[in-house]
Amino acid sequence: MNHFQYIDGVLHAEGVSIPALAEKVGTPFYCYSTATLERHYKVYASAFDGLDATVCYAIKANSNQAVLKTLAKLGAGADVVSVGEMRRALRAGVAPDKVIFSGVGKADAEMREALDADIAQINVESIPELEELNRVAIDMGKKARIAIRINPHVDAKTHEKIATGKAENKFGIDWTRAIEVYRMAAAMEGIDVTGIAMHIGSQLTDLAPFREAFTRLSGLVEKLRDEGIIIRNLDLGGGLGIAYQGETPPLPDAYGQMVRETVGHLGCHITLEPGRLIAGNAGVMISRVMYIKDGEAKRFVILDAAMNDLIRPTLYNAYHEIIPVDEQGEKDKQALVDVVGPVCETGDTFGKDRKLPDNLQPGDLVAVMSAGAYGAVMSSTYNTRALTPEVLVKDDAYAIIRPRQSIDELIGLDRIPEWLD
Repeated sequence: MNHFQYIDGVLHAEGVSIPALAEKVGTPFYCYSTATLERHYKVYASAFDGLDATVCYAIKANSNQAVLKTLAKLGAGADVVSVGEMRRALRAGVAPDKVIFSGVGKADAEMREALDADIAQINVESIPELEELNRVAIDMGKKARIAIRINPHVDAKTHEKIATGKAENKFGIDWTRAIEVYRMAAAMEGIDVTGIAMHIGSQLTDLAPFREAFTRLSGLVEKLRDEGIIIRNLDLGGGLGIAYQGETPPLPDAYGQMVRETVGHLGCHITLEPGRLIAGNAGVMISRVMYIKDGEAKRFVILDAAMNDLIRPTLYNAYHEIIPVDEQGEKDKQALVDVVGPVCETGDTFGKDRKLPDNLQPGDLVAVMSAGAYGAVMSSTYNTRALTPEVLVKDDAYAIIRPRQSIDELIGLDRIPEWLD
């Protein structure tokens, strides 16, 4: 469920008119709903009632400070994958003991800052990283609380670019070497082994791969305990999908029950890391039609948004529903169109053969739905296009939470060497 609805024939974000926002902010822009963010977090968190569990929102999905603070006020922790994301989390009010630092490669400086901040846990993904963290911790006179991310060799049956739990993926320690690496870590002076981490992929719409992975995880905990290595924390990652195009992903309650059945008996603290599930349907991208182009074989609707603003369709062949901001009646004529942007790339396409109003005109607004996750955070300045603004709505109020960058500001980031002056 989201809070983007037609009211009197016009799309609204909660109580705020999208056309009114467009007049104030300009297009394109991202718009997020506070009510949707809060509802998704509460529904997800409640699925783990009765368990010793912490929900650590995956900041990579949407890292705007206003979004983070909204969730932090509800008690959310943070899953971060860079020192920049860690700083965002802490500045937004997330408690250090609710911050998990994940990621395949952490630099020495990142390790030091994480240890200084005394965050809950660092997830280690390779033997070289483990050795480096041990060295850094000893140098600082500290012990690094860690979990080792295990790659369980489970096919999440999702897009190849967001699958993370197969043997050929770059993530984690191979399942077959887990015991060996835990023995190594337990013997290190600067390491405090506290947990196991696992994340098999993103946008999963079936519980079966989760169940297979968590069952393997449970068996590993028992084997490690037999070795005298006591695992207190289980980081189960995120990955539960949302509906982009008619998918029917499992509800959080069903996911929570599966967690109870697979690892609930272990007596461990459980960390969950949802990102897309919280933010995805809480955001839309609003764009204005620039031109309607009738080609030899296609009609193209050319928007003022482009692949630099929302790269998911180009990068993942991802589907986003595209709807007119002015509501259409059931009898209104529709046309099959390709919705594209102005960037000089064939891949600058938001959707092919989409049904939009036949009478759509330049100046009309459209909404690209389910764009709250991996939208603004993955945007770029390709073609010297300034970063898109972000807006947060609450009831009938709104705030610009990332202003529109000017082109002069963007160009001003360049530096000319002395020999060219």
